[in-house]
Amino acid sequence: MTRVRALDTNVCGVTAAIAVIDGKWKTTLLWLLESGPRRPGDLRRQVPGLSEKVLTQALREMESDGLVHREVHPGVPLRTDYSLTAFGQDLADALEPLSDWGHRRLERLTGNPPLS
Repeated sequence: MTRVRALDTNVCGVTAAIAVIDGKWKTTLLWLLESGPRRPGDLRRQVPGLSEKVLTQALREMESDGLVHREVHPGVPLRTDYSLTAFGQDLADALEPLSDWGHRRLERLTGNPPLS
C-alpha cells in the first residue's frame, strides 16, 4: 500500500486504519511506544534488523499521521524523544483485539498457549 492510500478518503475504515500502520515496522514501533517515550537509538536496539533510515522514515510517517509526537530537547548533543499521541494510543487500543486474535491463531497453529 502506498502513502497516497493513507490520504484517500474514499475507502472503508479498515483500509484507512491499515494505511497508517502499513509496513514492516510500524506496528512494532507502536507497541514499543505504548510503554512510554523512547529515543530513536533505543527503538533501534529493541528492533533487530531495523535500519536508522527506515526507522526515521517510519517515525516521520507516523508523526505525519498524528500517531507519534516528536520532542527535541536542546543541548549538546540534541536529544529526541518519540511518544504516542492520544490518537496513536487510540489506534493501539483498537489494535489490541486484533493482537489477541493473532495470538489465538498462533496458538491454534502450534498447539501451544499464547505468550501473553
